[in-house]
Amino acid sequence: MTGESPIPPRKRLSVIVLNYRTPALVTDCLATLETEIDPSRDEVVIVDNASPDESADRIAQAIRDRGWSSWARLVRSPVNGGFAAGNNVGIRNTNASVRILLNSDTLVRPDAIGTLMNRLETDPKIAILGPRLEWPDGEPQISTFRFRTPFTELIAAGSLGWLGRRFPRHVVAIELNDLSTSPDWASFACIAIRDEVFQRVGMLDERYFMYFEDMDYCRRAAREGFRVGYEPKARVVHLRGGTSEVKKNTASRKRRPAYFYGARSRYFTSWYGRHGWLLANLCWMLGWILAIVRGKSKAVSREWLDIWSGPRSGRPASLPDPSPSATIRAGAAHA
Repeated sequence: MTGESPIPPRKRLSVIVLNYRTPALVTDCLATLETEIDPSRDEVVIVDNASPDESADRIAQAIRDRGWSSWARLVRSPVNGGFAAGNNVGIRNTNASVRILLNSDTLVRPDAIGTLMNRLETDPKIAILGPRLEWPDGEPQISTFRFRTPFTELIAAGSLGWLGRRFPRHVVAIELNDLSTSPDWASFACIAIRDEVFQRVGMLDERYFMYFEDMDYCRRAAREGFRVGYEPKARVVHLRGGTSEVKKNTASRKRRPAYFYGARSRYFTSWYGRHGWLLANLCWMLGWILAIVRGKSKAVSREWLDIWSGPRSGRPASLPDPSPSATIRAGAAHA
């Protein structure tokens, strides 16, 4: 059946899982959510981002076969607009006090959802909350960060740890032992966001096809006075790379896809203007040269060239700006 469904009743929590050709990952993720969800007040919405295979049908079949229909449902997006656009489809098709955006390449540890919800209920100052992300063996992943600035590009590209220690606010990754203050942003591999944030800030910016949309959204939220928090007692396994080639390419220093650099350019031009983007690139180039001289360059293949890609590089035609006044409902095909 296609078209809008009736506006669903208000939920305590809606978990939104985005799928693009990862039905096995989605099914494994849903299995870990089964004991975390209270069907009387919570739900899980899987958004299939126009997968060109049989992903959506396989997920719908798994929901029926495993008896998950009381708390899980599938929404089929007619197009693949990327990470932000796909999650926006889920946001528009839910009505909840809190939404958790959850990658398909995650496995939720016992009571992780309850711990996140309890933290939000007991700490009204936090509007966006990230859990502890970890590897399957329990080793933690860095998932809290500071905003990127033109100066952060110099420190990162140059592997200038000494400069980062002198100017810690310009080191993007926050080490796990350094969470004395709130992070600027947290990874959207798993993130809990109050409905008030969407009502005031608007949707995720669909001009980002993939990457940088989480940092951009937290920065927009901070501009409206919302605070980001981190809850290490809520543990979520993040397999990393299961939904994107960027992390694999970065680890092997292969060339990243064009959409990564398009998103990077959009972030810097949005927050610092074209001159700020040029400054960020010049800082990166200077750091890269210093790293080469010192034999410490970690740049991936052709990064020196790809950073000059424009904001629309590697993605479909740009979509309208997000707006707080945009409705939190949109038509989509439901399974």
